[in-house]
Amino acid sequence: MKPDIKYTKLFINNEWVDARSGKTFVTLTPHEGTVITRVAEGDKADIDLAVSAAKAAFHRNSEWRLLDASQRCRLLNKFADLIQRDAKYLAELESYDNGMNINKASEYIDSRIKFMRYCASLADKIQGDTIPADGDVFTYTLKQPTGVCGLILPWNSPISNFVTKVTTALAAGCTVVVKPAEQTPLTALVLAELVKEAGIPAGVVNVVPGMGSAAGSSLTHHPDVAMISFTGSVEVGKLIQKAAGETNLKRVTLELGGKSPLIIMNDADVNTAVRYAANGVFANQGQVCIAASRLFVQSSIYDEFVKKAVEEAKKIKVGNPADPTNHQGPQVSEAMMKKVLGYIETGKKEGAKLLTGGKRIGTEGYYIEPAVFADVTDDMTIAKEEIFGPVQSILKLDTLEEVLGRANNTSYGLSAGIFTNNINIALQFAKHVEAGIVCVNTYPAGAYQAPFGGFKDSGIGRERGMECVNEFLEIKSVSIAQPKKF
Repeated sequence: MKPDIKYTKLFINNEWVDARSGKTFVTLTPHEGTVITRVAEGDKADIDLAVSAAKAAFHRNSEWRLLDASQRCRLLNKFADLIQRDAKYLAELESYDNGMNINKASEYIDSRIKFMRYCASLADKIQGDTIPADGDVFTYTLKQPTGVCGLILPWNSPISNFVTKVTTALAAGCTVVVKPAEQTPLTALVLAELVKEAGIPAGVVNVVPGMGSAAGSSLTHHPDVAMISFTGSVEVGKLIQKAAGETNLKRVTLELGGKSPLIIMNDADVNTAVRYAANGVFANQGQVCIAASRLFVQSSIYDEFVKKAVEEAKKIKVGNPADPTNHQGPQVSEAMMKKVLGYIETGKKEGAKLLTGGKRIGTEGYYIEPAVFADVTDDMTIAKEEIFGPVQSILKLDTLEEVLGRANNTSYGLSAGIFTNNINIALQFAKHVEAGIVCVNTYPAGAYQAPFGGFKDSGIGRERGMECVNEFLEIKSVSIAQPKKF
């Protein structure tokens, strides 16, 4: 059933407004490929208005800047309360607009409410240091909010990313302009109304849906934006970093793609490893940046593992994401479905063995059967490029030393995992693998108390954990002369 669509306009300075151009764009349900509604399409003129509102709200004499940090904490907890109140509706809308299974959407919302309360608690614990500097000076540091931040969201987990980025920025004392992905704008607009209901002052949070080439580009180039936080593709991340350098050298944090290796050693419990490996690559239709998309299995258990991996994939029930008995929904769009199917065809042409799945299901919506490839080699396209779909690629390994080199032979470095009962092997893997997140005998892992981010092309900066707030802060050194004698 189609959820009630409450908000389709831009949210600027706590008001709902049409785009200055009057333009709108459609958002589709990936379950059927049909139009849900039309949404106001912001561009440069609207971004300028939103940034002006955020800049005014950040002014040193503004209501937001004069708030005690403990009051920011209370407002963020109120925001979390409202999300908890409306969690069922938000999960239904996320599922309808994005294609995420309703259970997974609810799970993501629950986890982000916990993060919100954790992050809110950091607001009044941002502290500087006193420094025993040489000379007759008293020296200390201040940590202060960066300013107006542009937050650009991905389409694969819209609520999760809105909550993570907005809560962190507000805990630090910043103001924000949010640009949702054009494929999935609806839940961001509902969350904007909850920001207002929570009592967060006007201009602190602004939401401008629109195209990346117009609204997104205008935000990244805007001279009054002090920071951009982006989650999405490597290609766009590089464009954002370039834009930051061309304008005011704004700070940039990037959470980008991955081609994460998961290693299964001979001594692992095969049944357990098979289940975790399947969840690690098929969850959310494979549309997860930390997906375990390169699965290395040690040679003596390879055949057994492959057989059980195929059986596990065949158990996955694909269908309407609103049905909680289904495990996998549709890809987010027709373009993404065709991209994933193209990778599957490439895998077959390059010699990988497709053992199950890999076909489109039906003619309505964007559903793909979970695919399992065996006999994959490192030089194949499906072993090198991020597919972002339900495709499991299984490679064979002999020794840990060998697989470390192979695991690290990628431009990505977001997540990695290993299943083994040998603690020394696990420790050596964790030490030497080039990834920001390492999982041992589990996959994936992403506790909100732990920093989340990657190496190399997987990004810059960290979300979650105590480190997350620091990304939105500037450090100022202050030195005060002191007389030698009283």
